[in-house]
Amino acid sequence: MTVTLVAARRMRKGLSGGVPDTERGRPACMTCGTMPHMQEPQEAVPGRAAAPAVGTAPTEHSVLGREAPRRRGRHTAAWARGPVHPGWVIALVGLLALMASAGFRSAPGVLMIPLEAQYGWPLSVMSTAVSTNLVLFGLTAPFAAALMDRLGVRTVVSGALVLIALGSGLTVFATHVWHLLLTWGVLIGLGTGSMAQVFAATIANRWFVKHRGLVLGVLSAGMASGQLVTLPVIAALAERVGWRTASLAIAGLALAVVPLLLVFMRDRPSDLGVRPVGAGPEWVEPAEAPRGNAFARTLGVLAAAARRPAFWALAGAFAICGATTNGLIGVHFVPSAHDHGMATTTAASLLAAVGIFDVVGTILSGWLTDRFDPRLLLGVYYFFRGVGLACLPVLLSDRVHVSMVIFVVVYGLDWVATVPPTVTLCREIFGESGTIVFGWVFASHQMGAALAASAAGLVRDTVGTYTYAWIGGAVLCVLATVLSVAVRRPPIDRPGRSAAA
Repeated sequence: MTVTLVAARRMRKGLSGGVPDTERGRPACMTCGTMPHMQEPQEAVPGRAAAPAVGTAPTEHSVLGREAPRRRGRHTAAWARGPVHPGWVIALVGLLALMASAGFRSAPGVLMIPLEAQYGWPLSVMSTAVSTNLVLFGLTAPFAAALMDRLGVRTVVSGALVLIALGSGLTVFATHVWHLLLTWGVLIGLGTGSMAQVFAATIANRWFVKHRGLVLGVLSAGMASGQLVTLPVIAALAERVGWRTASLAIAGLALAVVPLLLVFMRDRPSDLGVRPVGAGPEWVEPAEAPRGNAFARTLGVLAAAARRPAFWALAGAFAICGATTNGLIGVHFVPSAHDHGMATTTAASLLAAVGIFDVVGTILSGWLTDRFDPRLLLGVYYFFRGVGLACLPVLLSDRVHVSMVIFVVVYGLDWVATVPPTVTLCREIFGESGTIVFGWVFASHQMGAALAASAAGLVRDTVGTYTYAWIGGAVLCVLATVLSVAVRRPPIDRPGRSAAA
């Protein structure tokens, strides 16, 4: 009888040759791989509370306020045990990846001229490849957010950089226009769309509670700074060595960041046994997203979000954002300045200066988003953008005046400043599905840019001036201001909110 009781007790503790604890559903410690050190239930003693039952109480390994979830890794990486929170390391690696992915964003404008000279391809035909890139860049974003939940951030982003490298590297073998549609359009469009703003939002939302807006601003500025850093190099290579060397340089830049992602990138703080930056002891890690069909989940999130007015307000305002930046100024500022007698090189330099102030404005916007109502920030941004567009027909001339410099500074500070508050509102309103929702909102941004680029060109060809296009953009900015301020914000921002429905 004694032997039987001892064996039963050992089986109950999971110490015999029975099924291991991890296979019975009790998670192992995320740091050392051992079982949570919990005590058996004890009988209540007068004057003292009874010990908690097995599997219900947090342990010294449960750094997240509950039992540590089971993870693939058994030990915390050595680099994550240093004095710097690993979230900052993740953000730095993400910034480098975004800068590398931005290497191609400004390349077509430099590469199309030598391609035209060598093959005689019309610019309008090559622009079709760029348009395909822009459409896929926007439409891929929401699906990429779901794939990051399904396959992991490291896998998706590394694959995206490989696609960009393939698209740019294979360009050297292009001999027909359809080759550009495949490389510039499909491969690079899918690659850049799988990262971009949804990647920045994923890092900020998962790894930061404090400084989340600032991190969003820095990561969003990374794409703009990547273009500023790489454009002069690509232009110099294309002019002095050849466009093929410039294409290979873009491919090499994208591939150079992949090893850093493989070594340092992690999906969630719990993978390293830590809380997000700024999270207190009461913080509880949100449940992992469903690991079903990512495509179906992305469409399901859209269907749920579309039932809420806030989604349409954010998507409409962000479509106007794309229309008044990439669509109008990004495409038509230089031709419009040329119509007024300004040298093309001078106008291009002014547009480059917009990009410089864009970096400053986006980081500043992230800092402000941590401190002020994001709806009001969006209202201010869109209002001053509208003022700038309304004044632009008067400011353009054959030379650069102080008023034009002021326009460049204001418009540059405002260019991508809308991203941190928009991401924050998506997170607050739609909870853990907020990143996918932002992906759809970002898709509307690209659609707005494409429509505005075509509409402004049509206006110029019809009436002979861009004036009506600038005024139309200013009116749209007033509408975006109203939409942004009218968004209903939840009363409490809880990082663990779950629903998009």
